[in-house]
Amino acid sequence: MALTVSQVARLAKVSVRALHHYDEIGLLSPSERSEAGYRLYTQADLQRLQQVLFFRELEFPLEEIRRILGEPSFDLRSALLMQRQLLSERSARLDALLIAVDAALDALEKGRHMDQEKMFEAFGDFDPAKYEAEVKERWGDTEAYKESARRTKRYTKQDWKVLKEEMDGLQKALAELLGAGRAPTDVAAMDLVEAWRQHISKWFYPCSYAMHRGLGALYVSDHRFTENIDRVRPGLARFTRDAIIANAERHGE
Repeated sequence: MALTVSQVARLAKVSVRALHHYDEIGLLSPSERSEAGYRLYTQADLQRLQQVLFFRELEFPLEEIRRILGEPSFDLRSALLMQRQLLSERSARLDALLIAVDAALDALEKGRHMDQEKMFEAFGDFDPAKYEAEVKERWGDTEAYKESARRTKRYTKQDWKVLKEEMDGLQKALAELLGAGRAPTDVAAMDLVEAWRQHISKWFYPCSYAMHRGLGALYVSDHRFTENIDRVRPGLARFTRDAIIANAERHGE
């Protein structure tokens, strides 16, 4: 049975205005009309709306959702499996944060200080100094290394946390494109690696397109980089490298 806009709004807990906007931008248009000309949503429309809301919950931009759902290769089962994985990762992170909040409340109520290391366990195990010796040996004489060392020595743990969250967000967005069957030459993929290049320039050193190409090559030639990036999604390192090349060519570099 087809549903009206107001019925769908109540069912999905979204505003009528939002549904009208989805229709206007071509994200979700009702398939049928009543004899009086009112929009009517079919079961297939509701299924598409569910996808929109899943992607919105994962903070995908509306334009990106429209592109994903409009791809000829879009597969509902694959999309649901990807969404489940991403939501599971978010759930695990929220569970860790809840444990950290409970521990902080417990310490506060008992009038004692938390162990300094345990205070920040929930925020991940990123260690910027892990490969410091090797990096210095390979690139210590370069201006990029010197500039990176100059900047990062001032970074606080909060700075590293923000940096990591930005990088994780870019990698996950690229992984989502890969999972949706998009090509590394897709504009969305090139835009993401361009944001990655600018992220490096912002936090470490001015990263030219040539240097970015070199990093892309490293992502697939050094198994440690490959394994680390491919943990997000298998094949992501090569996908990222290819998108970096495409992006550089797009800018004539």
